[in-house]
Amino acid sequence: MSASPVTFSAAGGSGVGGSGGAPPQLTHAYLQLHEPPKNGGTANPGPPLSRIPFQFNPKELALTKTAKWKRDAQRNAKKSGVPEFTGADPCKLTVEMFFDATDTMDSSVVKRVEELFSCCVPTDASRDQKKGSPPWVVFHWGGMVGFPAFVASVSAKYTLFTPGGTPIRALCTVTLEEISGEQAGQNPTSGALAARDVHTVVSGDTLHSVAYRAYGRSGLWREIADANDIDDPMRLRPGTTLLVPALEEIESGGGRRGQ
Repeated sequence: MSASPVTFSAAGGSGVGGSGGAPPQLTHAYLQLHEPPKNGGTANPGPPLSRIPFQFNPKELALTKTAKWKRDAQRNAKKSGVPEFTGADPCKLTVEMFFDATDTMDSSVVKRVEELFSCCVPTDASRDQKKGSPPWVVFHWGGMVGFPAFVASVSAKYTLFTPGGTPIRALCTVTLEEISGEQAGQNPTSGALAARDVHTVVSGDTLHSVAYRAYGRSGLWREIADANDIDDPMRLRPGTTLLVPALEEIESGGGRRGQ
């Protein structure tokens, strides 16, 4: 059975108010910014930099995944040539971020917009290494974690101003494009949004212990290694950020080891 393009983790938070229980707590979405990896890889983002919170959660998430095909022209033929698949483009996620400062009448909206625009310019650390690159970005919302991405575009529209001309309301459209693209053997829908997790390695961690905490099955450490392009599982450096795939994503792709 194919994985759903958007999957929510049952452990990520409360559902819609059960009888007699406390009302569900509002969880705000945010964009987590990371340094680009020093080695130029496409599996693991670098250390976390900062986060840009959504003042109001998005009303919708627009996901795009396209396949590339080509047809060779057929001379003197009534029908077109047989299409040939040439590859899949990376996933794209487009979200709207609404900012409002009518209660404070300050410059906080302008600062948020500047933070978004800064995602399109190289970080200071990457400039120092002579490999200028903008930050990597991961979308988070409760138990849902997006793919490691770069900000492909940001557009901001200011819609309200103070009498002195300071913008106090803005609508921003942000498009994130997947860094790694399609991986060999990957379920075509699993690269979009899934109830993945991000784990920061601390001293004493092993892939077995991370897998046991995530799935209750230490034998699934290989799936975490594959998701992060780890060749030597015995060398985990503290501070490394690991992408931990959702269990349903692993099982839908046929990875049932460690049972």
